[in-house]
Amino acid sequence: MATVVKEKKNISANGSSLADDQKPVKISPKDAPAVDRALCRSKLYLLVSWGYLYPEDDEFLDYLQSGEFVADGRTALEGLRKELRNVGGQESEDRLQAVAAHFDTIEEWISSEGENWNIQELRDEHRRVFSNVIALDCPPYETLFGNDHVFGQSYVMGDIAGFYSAFGLQLSPDIHERLDHLSVELEFMHYLAYKESYAILHDGAEKLKTVIEAEKKFVKEHIGRWVPLFSGMLKRKADYGFYKILADFTADWMAFDIAYLEVTPQPYSETDYRPAIYMNPEGQTFECGAQDKGNELSMLMNEVGADAFLDKESGGSEQSGNA
Repeated sequence: MATVVKEKKNISANGSSLADDQKPVKISPKDAPAVDRALCRSKLYLLVSWGYLYPEDDEFLDYLQSGEFVADGRTALEGLRKELRNVGGQESEDRLQAVAAHFDTIEEWISSEGENWNIQELRDEHRRVFSNVIALDCPPYETLFGNDHVFGQSYVMGDIAGFYSAFGLQLSPDIHERLDHLSVELEFMHYLAYKESYAILHDGAEKLKTVIEAEKKFVKEHIGRWVPLFSGMLKRKADYGFYKILADFTADWMAFDIAYLEVTPQPYSETDYRPAIYMNPEGQTFECGAQDKGNELSMLMNEVGADAFLDKESGGSEQSGNA
């Protein structure tokens, strides 16, 4: 599968390898549960992230049809449940039970329908749900939630960019998406969870604290706020099929990680969903994003003012990553 975010240094963004100058490290019995929890969370975030990308080629469909998606998910889920050890309380355990049921549902969908699909059918299903332009009834973009003015979008986009920059990440040139797209944000959490396991083994308590606090802050201030509402909107829009299952999966996984990280986001409600309205000098209006002319990161950041925000907030990236 294509990688959404790429790291400029240290480790690969998909968690597959360490830096060339690093040697394998023996995990102490004390650290093993925390390492396993971080790696399993990382894998589960990556699986749900892949699900939202537009299927450019057969790779993701093959991954589903072969049963590897479900098998990898169950392995990660079982490892996480084994080492949970009451972290996050009963809420975490209940949500993981629900996530396990979604893997069963995905397996049933594959055996009854998905195994006969070709790539065009998966693309058609993605377009049915998300459309060729930004679908305002379930847009997978954070900045369309809770920001009724384009300047609010600018601030949020700048903050997201600051998180990525603080960890030396950039969008892969192979992914033609915005940096506030759900798949990108979920893969960023995959990366942070992997980075957490790396920090336990290599970096010491101070850097580990930085990574964990970044996870908590990104969930509390970003995906924990808009993804629950988006998941509900997606359930209604999809109504059936793979993306309906993915919406249920996402809702329960997000609820699990909120409980696991012990954060309290202020989630958006239906009444908070107001796509930003831009007033031009002539007094005409349009819904921000509906006339998006492209998905290139540089174009988007220029349109919403994120570049200007980052220039103004000099040093803001470090603050986002260390908060």
